[in-house]
Amino acid sequence: IYGGIAEDGLRKALEPAIARGIPFAVTFGNHDDEHNLNRTQVYEFIKGMPGNLTSTVEGLKGVTNFILPVKSSDGTKDAATLYVFDSNSYSTIKGIKGYGWIGSDQVQWYIENSRNIKAANGGDTIPALAFFHIPLPEYANIKTYERTVGNRSEGVYAGELNSGMFSSMYEMGDVMGVFVGHDHNNDYVGVFGGIALAYGRSTGVDTYGDNVKGGRVIVMYEGQRYFDTWLRDEYGN
Repeated sequence: IYGGIAEDGLRKALEPAIARGIPFAVTFGNHDDEHNLNRTQVYEFIKGMPGNLTSTVEGLKGVTNFILPVKSSDGTKDAATLYVFDSNSYSTIKGIKGYGWIGSDQVQWYIENSRNIKAANGGDTIPALAFFHIPLPEYANIKTYERTVGNRSEGVYAGELNSGMFSSMYEMGDVMGVFVGHDHNNDYVGVFGGIALAYGRSTGVDTYGDNVKGGRVIVMYEGQRYFDTWLRDEYGN
């Protein structure tokens, strides 16, 4: 939404969900604070919009770090967890260039919450998905895997520092899928270490990329560590 007045871009981006009464949550990319609002101001702008589920954790690196529990069909317990992270914008460390990454404090926040959720569920892990913008370095590991499917037409532009987000997810054992954006010509999904690593599909109509614009659909199944996912383009394919 950096291409014009941020408030106008946000209203247009969120209007389809708001008009239909569909709850929504937002995580920031590296461009979202490049015009007239900083990250905190963007968050404050969307916080009061109808249907907004985005929240923030004070003191953590970034702004859009929050957890969305998915209730069981009978409403008696949490059946799944959606972790949302702000992958930040660009490196702020002297001598390290390029894009940002999920910080060590965010990783620790995830570990602590994963443990707490497991404890609250009687010691059993419930399935989880994770969402953020800039891909993890591990996305490059699966580009050549035979069972990776989708477009692999661009590099993996992760941050230069690996803060251990993937290894923490692997060790905690709850996250079964990670979903990112950022690299517009990639929309692939593959499995690494038992965790699905997936891109979405480039959505912005005024951005670079050769793929037809669209989005990724995810369907979870109650009581199962399993999900389906596919891409749907702007023509309904």
